[in-house]
Amino acid sequence: MEPRIFLSPPHMGGNEATYVSQAFESNWIAPLGPFVDRFERELSEYLGGLGVCALSSGTAALHLALLALGIGPGDRVYCSDFTFSASCNVIKYCGAEPVFIDSDFDSWQMDPALLAEQLETDEALGKLPKAVIVVDLYGIAANHDAIEKICDRYGIPIVEDSAEALGSRRNGRLCGTFGTVSAFSFNGNKIITTSGGGALVSRDPKIVERAHFLATQAREKRPYYHHTTIGYNYRLSNLLAAVGCGQLEVLDDRVEKRRAIFARYVEYLADIEGISFMPEPDGAASNKWLTVVQIDPKVIRQSPEDIRLALESENIESRWVWKPMHMQPVFEGLDFVGGNVCRTIFERGLCLPSGSALTKAQQMRICDAIRKAVRI
Repeated sequence: MEPRIFLSPPHMGGNEATYVSQAFESNWIAPLGPFVDRFERELSEYLGGLGVCALSSGTAALHLALLALGIGPGDRVYCSDFTFSASCNVIKYCGAEPVFIDSDFDSWQMDPALLAEQLETDEALGKLPKAVIVVDLYGIAANHDAIEKICDRYGIPIVEDSAEALGSRRNGRLCGTFGTVSAFSFNGNKIITTSGGGALVSRDPKIVERAHFLATQAREKRPYYHHTTIGYNYRLSNLLAAVGCGQLEVLDDRVEKRRAIFARYVEYLADIEGISFMPEPDGAASNKWLTVVQIDPKVIRQSPEDIRLALESENIESRWVWKPMHMQPVFEGLDFVGGNVCRTIFERGLCLPSGSALTKAQQMRICDAIRKAVRI
């Protein structure tokens, strides 16, 4: 059996071990410390000066984003339907109710037209949402220009879920810089990693200050432990921040490598009718976190699951795309706006191995296995 090819494994750059050793030598093993400060500073510089709060996960960042915006029980929050469950789980953490918005086929991101229609409807009913969570899915920036104009009309803040999109751009502007408040993930499968970690970012210093406060158990500035608010243990550790500092140094290289991997997939699979790729709209420059294909059932007999199993038999990991939130049993009965776009993409979609250390030989092995599977 050939060595296993994973979907999106971590890829170290070289300095991570050095920085972790420095953290050990300085005895900054407890949460927080110099590398957390450095990681926040360097991520801020990369994002053009936004305030940063380094956290234990991207989910923590989304949760604190909603809390900082005052979301609570009884509130409604719109959310992209096509996403990982963390994007909307945090709405329930706050006691609020999600409303799921379908995607468009041109980008697979939240459909601005549906958003505008639903806001108009809810305004007439007197039940406008308190926020809109917009996901930059699989590294493709949502249509933020259109969405921002729509939300500004109603004074509704945007939470940009850029967990998968660090290094991606739209019209030259980096993902994570569009929302009122935004979130990144540095989980082990992301384009750069701190093993487990995330960050909340915002231009509003009050939001960032609130996030820092809530993430450190909401401890008041007194010489003893004093609490007037429920807080959370959400801060990133100094050791993991040391890994993040090394990873930030190679971020641009990782984006370049993943884009090259995507381009090779397009080239190597061009002869297979019935396979298409996730679209990259005009103005978008994706980090290509994952290469995602669609399998046309009118052309190819094998389903995405058939192909996934065929790849697995060759010791190659692939994965279905995210199952839309309105189809999840845990969210059954909640409001969904749209048609069958997300459902159709889910039923036809497959994520291919996309790690930035993937070699050309490994990629040829993947493509040969796909070619063999669809011609059975």
